[in-house]
Amino acid sequence: MRPFKAAAAALLLTVAMGAAAFEETTRNNVPDSVIFHSYPVTDDTQIVGADETYLVDPDGVTTLEYVAAHYKLGLSNMIEANPLVDPIVPLKGSRLIVPTRLILPDARREGLVINSPEMRLYYYHDGVVDVFPIGIGEVGKGTPLDWVTKVERKRANPTWTPTAQMRAEAAAAGEPLPAVWPAGPDNPMGLFALYVGRLFAIHGTNADFGIGLRVSHGCVRLRHDDIEYLFDNVPVGTRVAFIDQPIKHVKTADGNLYIEVHQPLSRTAAEFEEMRNQPFEFTKEDLDFFAEPEINQEILQQALTERSGRVVLLNPPQF
Repeated sequence: MRPFKAAAAALLLTVAMGAAAFEETTRNNVPDSVIFHSYPVTDDTQIVGADETYLVDPDGVTTLEYVAAHYKLGLSNMIEANPLVDPIVPLKGSRLIVPTRLILPDARREGLVINSPEMRLYYYHDGVVDVFPIGIGEVGKGTPLDWVTKVERKRANPTWTPTAQMRAEAAAAGEPLPAVWPAGPDNPMGLFALYVGRLFAIHGTNADFGIGLRVSHGCVRLRHDDIEYLFDNVPVGTRVAFIDQPIKHVKTADGNLYIEVHQPLSRTAAEFEEMRNQPFEFTKEDLDFFAEPEINQEILQQALTERSGRVVLLNPPQF
């Protein structure tokens, strides 16, 4: 199943209906603002965090986006982990899986690492890694998948200059754009931007519902508190790596084998429209790992099919 396109449309409808219609009442005692996920890391650290559960109040109303925002996740993370749950009106009294346990990407642990398929940004610094959810580019306006660059400059209160193509598309849709969108809370780039390379940015947004979805024109977007933290703490010159790892796996020191599987990114509009799983392009490292004799192949195939975004143990004890 491919729930992401339907979820994106549903979230747009949610916003149109107004926030008051989805005012949250909860028995979870979730604080108003959950601190972003930050973990100590050493060369030996391979898995961080722990999954949680969230009780949907039997007397209240919520959305997956609300829960995702509380737990500093993207909408796609919640949808992957809860594929049978309605993203707009989860069943009252149900328990949602909050997927906050993860395998660190197979990438150099320095600066910013952006893994587009899992919709997460990792910031390695001072012996810790901070993990943030992101929104990325639409099909045909894709966020880079294999690129190493650096933070060239930073700007508070950025303006936005739509390209000629963006303006033409908006005009054709009956929503013309200005030549330059002025700075301010209504700016699609939000209030802070980190410019990487020459024509690309990691920035905020005026529409938080897009975090965890493919809704931008290619740039990486974050919720306001997250981009403000990065703006304040990431120096100009910091290394930035864009990677494409829908499958992450690891063999730990105790011999356990784990995998974390996300939906690979659609490459074309036709693929995006298809309500089915897209094929993986397995790397040599993937195939070598799959051949580990201790792996329960039934569990592996289930993980590759379900693509839950959760960490799965592939060699549980046999009794």
